[in-house]
Amino acid sequence: MRIFLLLCLLALGNAKPYQPIKTLDFMRNYDIMMADSKGDSDDNSDEDDDFDDDDENCPKGCHCSPRLVQCSDQGLISVPDKIPEDTVILDLQNNDITEIKENDFKGLHKLYGLFLINNKISKIHPKAFKNMDHLRLLYLSYNLLTGIPTNLPPNVVELRFHENKIDRIQKDAFKGLRKLHVLELGANPLPNSGLELGAFNGLSTLYIGMSETKLTAVPKDFPSSITDLNLDYNKIAKVEVEDFIRYKNLQRLGLGFNQIKFVENGSFISTPNIREVHLDNNRLKKVPPGLSSLRYLQVIFLHGNKISSVGVNDFCPSKPGVKKNLYSGISLFANPVKYWEIQPATFRCVSGRRGVQLGNFRKR
Repeated sequence: MRIFLLLCLLALGNAKPYQPIKTLDFMRNYDIMMADSKGDSDDNSDEDDDFDDDDENCPKGCHCSPRLVQCSDQGLISVPDKIPEDTVILDLQNNDITEIKENDFKGLHKLYGLFLINNKISKIHPKAFKNMDHLRLLYLSYNLLTGIPTNLPPNVVELRFHENKIDRIQKDAFKGLRKLHVLELGANPLPNSGLELGAFNGLSTLYIGMSETKLTAVPKDFPSSITDLNLDYNKIAKVEVEDFIRYKNLQRLGLGFNQIKFVENGSFISTPNIREVHLDNNRLKKVPPGLSSLRYLQVIFLHGNKISSVGVNDFCPSKPGVKKNLYSGISLFANPVKYWEIQPATFRCVSGRRGVQLGNFRKR
């Protein structure tokens, strides 16, 4: 069950926002996970689809079914009253809610997923999530928050703050969230100076997303546990050896659409298990050094740079048998390199012809 959940969360972590959450699909996945953990083979999916909007216990204007309350797209300016205490998924997307008050979720001790995407929330009471020990998914993307709320649910697994107005993350902002796996902070006006030392203390997060922020360098204080780091669409100018010393478990790295001109030799030596690197749409003039030493690297995106030549040992080790995984994808199109001048042996550790993408460089 844990593996199934983690794969779902990481898939969502790399998805393109903004997409409304389909709550019925979440309920079905929830049933699958609960059946897996309890050994219960009963199928209640048909029951979940039976809405009862006339139930006196269903908030006005909302749609209710067992454990699911949908109040999206209702023009709500506050969290509605009379939410059933057995609610597992609460959908409040696409409304005009401006504030989360202390007692808005009082009594909802069974809540598993809370979706507050695309509202106008700028204030959350410090005790709003009190006693919500079962909450695992908290989505607050597309709101007006300027900071990380305090006293977040202790057992939350996935937190999303995409596109708010957060410009600073204070020390111990995520204190106590030892089960957090996915943290999305993209499209916030966050500079490197806005990440206080110790901001991520205590986390064992696997995915962190900070694309479309104001970063000019790779942050050095992320949790050492991360396996997936997305820093696309920033203003990072160079990659240095010290950037990844802490991130020994990294498997996927997104640095596309930055301003990277230079990658220091040995920058990736601290990430021996890395599988996928995105360095496309930068300002590199040559293939980053050290790729041939990465035994498990399978995908490297270098298209949209200024690479003018490719060496025979840039991707593959000189000694046979060193590389454990063959490349499944190398992209070099939209570079000024003349592909007919690249020696065929350059791609000797690629799984097949379709694993390499070349093309003519065209000036725009």
